[in-house]
Amino acid sequence: MSHNADTHRSAHYPSLRDKRVIITGGGSGIGAGLVEAFVAQGARVAFVDVAEADSQALVARLTPHAAHAPIFHHLDLTDLAALDVTFARLMDQLDGIDVLINNAANDDRHSIEDVTPAYWDQRMNVNLRHLFFAAQAVVPAMKAAGRGVIVNFGSISWHLALNDLILYQTAKAAIEGMTRSLARDLGRDGIRVNAIIPGNVQTPRQEKWYTPEGEAEIVAAQCLDGRIQPSDIAAMALFLASDDARMCTGHNYWVDAGWR
Repeated sequence: MSHNADTHRSAHYPSLRDKRVIITGGGSGIGAGLVEAFVAQGARVAFVDVAEADSQALVARLTPHAAHAPIFHHLDLTDLAALDVTFARLMDQLDGIDVLINNAANDDRHSIEDVTPAYWDQRMNVNLRHLFFAAQAVVPAMKAAGRGVIVNFGSISWHLALNDLILYQTAKAAIEGMTRSLARDLGRDGIRVNAIIPGNVQTPRQEKWYTPEGEAEIVAAQCLDGRIQPSDIAAMALFLASDDARMCTGHNYWVDAGWR
């Protein structure tokens, strides 16, 4: 079962219908919630991931009820040559691009002592580098259309200085700076760029890291009771991608239940 909220009771954005959307890391967790939410809006969604089985299962689940069946392509985003080829293919299949959601990341834990130069480069490639090059790949089409939306995913983790995540948090801090810079450089072309800062979202991956006691501590540190779901993050992404957010750019939008 999906963690997503009942789409019949959620906001509907007419401006998202038939919009061409590419989502990175869309096969599971928050990414799957994003794919599901945009498909439910009637958008034309393509997503990339390395998780083949999860991604194919998601396509099979969503397709029977979709106005446009989601498109999946296997892609290792650290392979920039493959990124260029795959994004060109996706934009050809979608006949353009309106929205890029830069969601893919990996928050493997690590200690300072265990970081080597090779591991540093690999973590930056997984969590930071591909966001820029994915944006670079779609910007010409967005400029030609005179409009577009890029949503980057940051993380609350570095704002809280959580343990054993120094490279992940370094990358996520940089994404906020990248977002501001892209918004400035692309704004006159009608392209909006924002970042979503999720709190601790209840996904199978996160549940791997936290015991029930640890989850209770997170909820106790939040201003609101309950666990954040992928649908809560998707709700913010839908708004930022819609025309309702036409004057929103260059900022961070938090969905963290007030975790401090």
